[in-house]
Amino acid sequence: MRLAGWILIAACAAGCERHAPPPAPAAAPTVVATAPVEVATRLGAVALTEVVTGLDRPWSLAFLPDGSMLVTERPGRLRRIRDGAVSAPLGGLPSIFVDGQAGLLDVAVSPDFARDGLVYLSFAEPSLRGNKAGTAVLRGRLGDDALESVEVIYRQEPKLSSGTHVGSRLVFGDGGLLWVTQGDNRVAETAQQLDKLQGKLVRIRADGGVPDDNPFVGNDARPEIWSYGHRNMQGAALHPVTRRLWTSEHGPMGGDELNIPDAGRNYGWPVITHGKDYSGSAVPGSVGASADGMEAPHHVWPVSPGLSGMAFYTGEALPQWRGNLFLGALATHELIRLELDGDRIVGEERLLGERKQRIRDVREGPDRALYLLVDADAPDGKVLRLGPVAAAVVDGAATHRAAPDKAARDEAAAR
Repeated sequence: MRLAGWILIAACAAGCERHAPPPAPAAAPTVVATAPVEVATRLGAVALTEVVTGLDRPWSLAFLPDGSMLVTERPGRLRRIRDGAVSAPLGGLPSIFVDGQAGLLDVAVSPDFARDGLVYLSFAEPSLRGNKAGTAVLRGRLGDDALESVEVIYRQEPKLSSGTHVGSRLVFGDGGLLWVTQGDNRVAETAQQLDKLQGKLVRIRADGGVPDDNPFVGNDARPEIWSYGHRNMQGAALHPVTRRLWTSEHGPMGGDELNIPDAGRNYGWPVITHGKDYSGSAVPGSVGASADGMEAPHHVWPVSPGLSGMAFYTGEALPQWRGNLFLGALATHELIRLELDGDRIVGEERLLGERKQRIRDVREGPDRALYLLVDADAPDGKVLRLGPVAAAVVDGAATHRAAPDKAARDEAAAR
């Protein structure tokens, strides 16, 4: 046993990788108060304000009941923004695999936060050797400077990612159940294998347990699975009227999708897709854009915007946008606005393209403005606010009027 232990230690010394978060940027993020910039849109001007600058690859944001904000940074840091300041990274987080697209991902606040104080995070969890990762979900009580009583409640198994296709978004449904979106870990065939959790939308209880009415409970499949055949889902939100979950996912080269996943359904990846392999050839294993027993996407983009965080707008501050769906676009550096008639998409507008910034997340704030994350290395990672145009902007306080928004670009940059 002692010899075996030394062999394991030697093997890890030679081959195990450590994916600890890199050192924090030299300059700490700061809350700013820039003059609002007027942005022209089809339905009238809105005001764009920089709220926070200096973030390092911000990935997700969530508002707490007191109006403060939690922001994740993909390199492995969780910060709280309140009282005009950005906190130091909060402690209590476990080891995180930080490489490529992988790292600290989504943040969600417990629906019963006033009572339990719980915060949920999705992240890339390293394997025992540290050379692979899978999506995981933790929860912990929010303290002044750390998460406390942290426990991992969900693990994607097996761990196959080398730093790509890990998702992930967290959405609580009305009954308190938690949706977790994931990716296929860039091992496409696993999305069709029900004994694995890659390429699956899963639904779990808030403590990580499996609901009795999940579609594969009692079958020869992972009981957490709600739907399968997904490539890499990086956006999710509940429709404010129907209360059904909508998700977005990256296609390969083309074919980004918007879906309304039904229980037990197969959404096709990699057997059906509207995109091509990055080589320009057909996706290996694909039979085309449709096949019996597989669901067509609710909406598809032939040219990939690189869809990320999404939110339905329900507020009064921007009444012209009420009921619209907003999605971040990483590849085309835009905010996408979709007009809906029920579940049908009847119009699309691209916003903020002239800024050439990757929009990673979109949330409606307690002030009913829209808050966006700009995904960039420090010091260029930012929180932006889109709100109504104040009289000061109309009277000329803003020194710049944004150019009309561009149509979708033909090239999709790296996610």
